[in-house]
Parts: sequence; structure tokens; C-alpha cells
Amino acid sequence: MNLPNMKTAKIRTKKKTETIYVEDLGITNLFSNSKYYLRTYGCQMNVHDSEEIKARVEALGFTSVSDIKECDLIILNTCAIRENVHDKVFGFLGKCKNLKKSNPNLMIILCGCMAQEESIALKIKEEYSFIDIVIGTHNINELTEILKNKKKEQLINVYSYEGKIFENIPYKRDSKISAWVNIMYGCNRFCTYCIVPFTRGKERSRLPINIIKEIEELINNGYKEIILLGQNVNAYGHDLEQKINFAGLLKLVSETGISSIRFMTSHPWDFTDELIEVIKTKENIIKHIHLPVQSGSTKILKLMGRKYSKEDYLNLHKKIKEEIPNVSITTDIIVGFPGEEEEDFEETLDVVRQCRFDGAFTFIYSPREATPAAKMKDDISVSTKKARLQKLNELIKSNIKP
Repeated sequence: MNLPNMKTAKIRTKKKTETIYVEDLGITNLFSNSKYYLRTYGCQMNVHDSEEIKARVEALGFTSVSDIKECDLIILNTCAIRENVHDKVFGFLGKCKNLKKSNPNLMIILCGCMAQEESIALKIKEEYSFIDIVIGTHNINELTEILKNKKKEQLINVYSYEGKIFENIPYKRDSKISAWVNIMYGCNRFCTYCIVPFTRGKERSRLPINIIKEIEELINNGYKEIILLGQNVNAYGHDLEQKINFAGLLKLVSETGISSIRFMTSHPWDFTDELIEVIKTKENIIKHIHLPVQSGSTKILKLMGRKYSKEDYLNLHKKIKEEIPNVSITTDIIVGFPGEEEEDFEETLDVVRQCRFDGAFTFIYSPREATPAAKMKDDISVSTKKARLQKLNELIKSNIKP
């Protein structure tokens, strides 16, 4: 049994990332008459992880079903960003518990970012004995062997370390036209509200040769679009001995001839003039940039650890708009962060008025265990947070161009 440790998960060293090349899964009939149900919560990275999970369980003979009552295996791939997701997962686990009472042979797996939270893993160990397997974000690759060798007792195997890179990962993709492609994993930014650096490990970039190989294989299989994924794609290459940044990688990807290229997500801190030029000049790069601002208040941005000011963001937004004709810019915004006074919220509204985003994901701040923001004094009432969110959403809707 391995339980996660949030202090260990925060460690960052200069140790070179290990790249492991995965062997072909092979097909077995070990579970040939069995059915599985997979539910995914969270971001695009989780959705892509679920494509690996599907490939692994189907290689063992499982068949996917949409009715949870029909299955022999339930897999929950979870998210840790907000508290309401936790509530949804535990609510759904209540249904799973009832199903297991009537079917003792039913296997239940919880994986993903929630499993990487120390308190969650301990809670499952102490209160949710009906869950058979718990694995984290770092060892999805072990799922095949775990299922092959599963014993009756509960297995919790969650690692807290900087992370590795696995190549030749098998995927059962959701689309035959558009495909997710990871270019890097983890995050080193440690925004004070965010748990992702703890659950996903340090920034580690895939080698360009392996990324291009995957994309070329997708092209040969008829794919027309790829979406490059990373917690902060702009940080790509910082950890590589080879001198290449995200702009350089985008050029290489563009030259494969794939019809359409998208990417997410970008941090304003790392958005360079070179990157703007590449997006502008390469026709197969879709002119859409997701550029989270999070807050319009320089004071709150500093408390968030975002490393840019309101003016920095507005200047970058203006530059992108001026340099890239007809570019679409979307964003993320958090309201109710600890210390957000009414004038801070008004600064956020001012940014929305000036930028006229083409879309925005908006949230009420949710404290996450082990993050610095969770220790900050939060004296903003729930009613005030909800009122601010409603006002923000109304402004965003009215500002979006018809």
C-alpha cells in the first residue's frame, strides 16, 4: 500500500526525468465476458487519461456499457480542482456501494487527482472499504497488471513524486477526427489556490521526436486535428537539454501537415512574442488562445502567485489582438478569492469590459488542502461570492460579440 504525501508531492529537484517506453499491451480474454463503466470528472487532461484507461481495460477483454447496473467494473477518474467535484464523486460512490451490496463481485476503482490528495486517500482507506482499487495520476500504466493480479483486499497504490514520462501509451480515442496529444505533464507554477502541482508532479516535457511521431501516426490514421495538452503549454521545453520552446515545437507540429492544431492551456507569464508570431503565420494553427486571467486585481493576482499584474495582462491581450487578425481569446476567472474586496472585484469587471472575451469559465474560489491560499483568511460571505459570480457572468454574456 502506498498513500500520497502532500509534502513529498511539492518537492522539485534538478533530477533528470526518466522516460519509459511502454511495451505493447497485447490482447487477453481474461475478462472477456465482463463489462465496465467509466465516469470522468475534470479537465481535458483527465479526459485524455480516460482514453488510456479504456484502452487498458478493453485489452483485458472488458466491454464498455453506459448503464452502471450492467457492469462488473466501475471506474471513476476524478478531479481535485473544486469542492463540488468531490461532493459529486462521493455522492456517486454511494450508488456504487448499494450496487456492490447486491453484487459482491463488482469491482470499483477510484483514480485520478482526488486519489492524489492525502486526506482523500486516508478517508477511502478508513471509511470506504468497498472500493477495491485506488491509483493516482502517476501510475495509470500499472492498471493492467493490477487488474490481472487483483486480490480480495483493498489496494491503495498512490505515488507522490516528481513524475516520469511514459511513451507508446495505448489510447482508445473518443474521436476518429480530433485527438488529444500530451506535450508535457505537471506544473511548477504553484499558484497559491491550485492543487495541480501536487497531484500531477513537476513539469516534464516529452521529447519533440516522440510528439511528432505520435502526430504522424495520427495523420496516417486519418486524423485531421490535434489538440496539444499541458497544464501550462507555454512552459514546454524548459526542462529539456535540447534547446526548444513551445513556439519551436509549434513550428515542428505545423510542418507535419496536420490540418488543424489547437493547444491548451497558456499561462500569461510565458506568452512570448515568438509564440505570437508562430500562431499568426502558420495557417494550420487555429487562431484561438485560452488565456486565464483569474482576476483583474493586481493585489489579488499577487496573492494568487500569478506573477503578472492587471496591466501586464491587458498589454498582452492587446498585443495578441493587434498581431493576430480575428483571434479568439477565452479565459478563466475566479471570484471570492481570500482578500477580494469590492474594488478588487470591480477591477475584474473592468478587465472583462476591456477584453470582451469570446468565452469564459467562471468559478467561486474553492480552498484546496495543502495550498497556501487555504491558510488565508476568507471572510467573504457565500451570498457575496454568489452575487459577484452572477454579476460577472451577466457582464461576460453581454460583452461577447454576436
